[in-house]
Amino acid sequence: MTTFVAGPDLATGLVLLALLPAVLAALISACITWLSMPLLQRYALARPNARSSHKIPTPQGAGIAVIAATLLVAAAWAAWTTGAIPLPLIGSALVIALVGLVDDIRPLPVLVRLVLQAAAVAAVVFTAPESARIVPALPLALERGLILLAGIWFVNLVNFMDGLDLMTVAEVVPVTAALGLLGWFGELSSSAGLLATALCGAMLGFAPFNRPSARVFLGDVGSLPIGLLLGWCLLELAWHGHPAAALLLPAYYLADSTITLFRRIIRREPFWAAHRTHFYQRATDHGFTVPRVIGEVFALNLVLAFLAFVTVRAGSTAITILSLLAGAIAVAVVLRRFSRPQAS
Repeated sequence: MTTFVAGPDLATGLVLLALLPAVLAALISACITWLSMPLLQRYALARPNARSSHKIPTPQGAGIAVIAATLLVAAAWAAWTTGAIPLPLIGSALVIALVGLVDDIRPLPVLVRLVLQAAAVAAVVFTAPESARIVPALPLALERGLILLAGIWFVNLVNFMDGLDLMTVAEVVPVTAALGLLGWFGELSSSAGLLATALCGAMLGFAPFNRPSARVFLGDVGSLPIGLLLGWCLLELAWHGHPAAALLLPAYYLADSTITLFRRIIRREPFWAAHRTHFYQRATDHGFTVPRVIGEVFALNLVLAFLAFVTVRAGSTAITILSLLAGAIAVAVVLRRFSRPQAS
């Protein structure tokens, strides 16, 4: 009788199978982006202004390709395997993408955008199982209300931070790659791990078109639903008992956007209006090149991803606290560098 022994070939095959959703999403995203560029050039042209980082009119709206590739691959792969992407999440992502598409072509009033975003986030948060908890000691209604507010902010901060070539790629690719790997190790639900893997691939497919100087931008049609999908994956990670990792992975985006928001509120500036006062924007004003800013953000996110893995695998409160402290210091160092002029 012949005994089957799992060897290196099987392990390699499993790894390749796990990466296949990312590869498919990358190909679909790249193809749709390339095919849609003439249409975006005609109907969704972003013209530079005093707050822009680009110098010439550039089409926006390629987020259509990223979101389409992500949802198509994740939903199809989940249907083929044992997982399932929640329908409220898919519907909410499409609604937010539609709102973003309209806003890319003809800007909507702030209140209208906010109400529609809140409805989409609420549909995701309040349809989750009651057993999904982060702090069981809190009343369920209070915890879900706080998650709703955090979700609305996260959707918008991803949009706010999408103001430089490859910035969203430098953020989303390391975070989603880490989430996909955590899903592979069983530390995250299969649906969230699959969605993160597909989103990582879709962003990689978009990246060649967005590298400096960008030929096309994501637009609100991409950045807003990316914020929703990424936020849901991080929420799933927190629900699976890893809130520290869920905070560490997006720590740079959280710090840059939140500090900037409160600084503008304190200065009584119209914080809802477009501006150029985020740390990454100030860095380019202070002499940093775009590739250097993106490189430092990407490197920081790799550090944060490593620290997130440490908190998940170590299972120690002391190590978790030390990892959070190390992450905070790493983010603070980068923010400080970005906020100071470069020596000539």
